[in-house]
Order: sequence, then C-alpha cells, then structure tokens
Amino acid sequence: MRLSIVIPVYNEAGNLLLTLRALQGELRKLGLDKEIVFVNDGSTDESPRMLAEFAAADPAIKVLNFSRNFGHQAAITAGLDFASGDAVVIMDADLQDPPEILGDMVRLYLHGYEVVSAQRISRDGDSLFKRMTASVFYWLMRRAVDSRIVPEVGDFRLLSRAAVAAIRQLREQHRFMRGLVAWLGLKEAILPFHRRARAVGATKYTLFRMIHLSWTAISSFSALPLRLSIGAGMLLSLAGFGYFLYALYAALVLGAVVPGWTSLVFLQCLFSGVTLLALGLIGDYVARMYEEMKGRPLYVVSEVLNAGAPASAKPRTVVLEPRQAAALNTEVPPKASVTHNR
Repeated sequence: MRLSIVIPVYNEAGNLLLTLRALQGELRKLGLDKEIVFVNDGSTDESPRMLAEFAAADPAIKVLNFSRNFGHQAAITAGLDFASGDAVVIMDADLQDPPEILGDMVRLYLHGYEVVSAQRISRDGDSLFKRMTASVFYWLMRRAVDSRIVPEVGDFRLLSRAAVAAIRQLREQHRFMRGLVAWLGLKEAILPFHRRARAVGATKYTLFRMIHLSWTAISSFSALPLRLSIGAGMLLSLAGFGYFLYALYAALVLGAVVPGWTSLVFLQCLFSGVTLLALGLIGDYVARMYEEMKGRPLYVVSEVLNAGAPASAKPRTVVLEPRQAAALNTEVPPKASVTHNR
C-alpha cells in the first residue's frame, strides 16, 4: 500500500521542520510506501527555500510551488491532482493535525471506508470567541449547505483512491472541499481526536476568511439565500398591503388622513433595502456563474520538485514547463526592477 500525505503550506516556515520530523517518525512506524506532497501556496517567508531543501534530501518529498497565492482549497486540489497513493491524507502544516492518528486512519481505510474524517472533540489554544464562531459555522453549513457535513470536521481526512478520482472530476472555481466530500456520499468513518494548539505562529483562517469560506460554501452548494430573499419579499409585500388597507380604513371610516411622512419614509427605506439586498444576492450568483463560464485554471504550478506531471491531464490546471538555462548574461539590467507578485 502506498500512502500520500498532502500538506498545503502558506508562510509556515516556523512549523515545517517540526511537522516533517513528526510526520516522518510516524510514517516509519507504519512501514508503508509513502510520499509527502507539499503545496507551497505562494509563501513569502522562508517556506519555499526550506521545502526545496527537504525535496533535495528525500526523493519521497514532492513540492509544488504555486505562481502566487491561490488559496487553501486550491492547494488541496493541486495536492490531490499530483498524489499517487492508494490512499491520500490531507493535513495542515502547523501540527494541529496530529500525525499520531495516521495509523488509525489507515486501519479504518483497510476496513473498507472510502473516507476517514478526523473530528475535533476538544481544542487547545482557541479562545471562547473562536470556539463559538466555529460552532456557528458548522451549524450554518449543515443547514444551508449539506446536512451530511459532520460538525468539527475540517480538511484533515483520509481519502481512498476512488474518492480522490471522484473529487478530481469536480473542477468548479469556488471550492469548498468539505462540501465536495460530503456531496459524494461515500462510506465514511469519523475518527475523534484532540486538536492541539499551533506549534508556532497564528492561524491563517481569520474571522474574515471564515466568513468568506462560509459564503463560498453556501453560494456554491445552495440557492437558499435567493429563496430567503423571495420569502422576505413576500412577507414585506403582505405587510405593505396590510398597511395600505389600514390607510384606507383611516381615511374612509375614521375620516382621518395619514398624518405625516415618517411612516412613508420608513416603508420606503425598508422596501428599498430589501430590493437592493435581493439584487445583490442575484448579482453575486451571476458573478460566480460568470467566473465559472470563463473556465480559468484553478491554480498555476510554476515549479515541481521530485514529481512529474499528473498521471492524466487535469482540466483547469496549468503546470509551467521548466525554464531552460539561458546562454546570455543572467544579471538584471541596472535600470530594471524586479517585482514578486504573491
């Protein structure tokens, strides 16, 4: 059996060596044929240099360097595209996903499970606000995206070769890997674990990024916001019709004219706000359709170390050819400027 480990990396220089040592120690215990696929998602620290040294020292370590930051979900996608194992484990580079449970994951896989998902039953180093927002996130995902999404299960999971092959066929631009795995509906085992605090540094998933991920998940997997806007419009229309009947009653029965403009301004603001909200929701869905229709690549790999191209060409993927050494003087002209876009 060959086991692949996919690790997205974005500015994790302080954690990389610790993660690699812990991972290699656990893999030696398992005694399996293995490969470790690091995906450098446009890091601007020392991560690219360290990954190149890892790859030079061990041919079982593969490194994919993105041309810029394409995001965590795109990095996972690239790792799955290049992984060649019978089973693939996705884990983070900050040691919050403990390598110690890899053996249990493999045993469950050998028992016939296509997906083995690690579920956090406790968290070290997270504030009360972080835990509360995480609970709200998974509550929202189960109700607005897919009820099969398991609470407190992130991207740390093992996928069989069949599961990886199925995910490789799903090439939408706005990706939510947890939703894609749940959507497949494959036989899944849940493995509880204790989530440790980060070894070094701070989480890359800030509150803003969590909100963005939540909206990506909802808009990619559900039309619920559009349906809610329809319901809100119907309720407000009924409320407006009720207010119209009250105005008629006040004018014809009570003999009183609606006195001021406050109520009119209130209703105008209310209806206008709901209208703009509904238009904004529609506009966001149309924009996402537009981005999907363009069919741009999910990621661009600028450099590959210790790995060839994927076994078969993957749609919406760009892997740049290695650059040949130039015979000309390679020094930068004095008047030129060099810019690194990340």
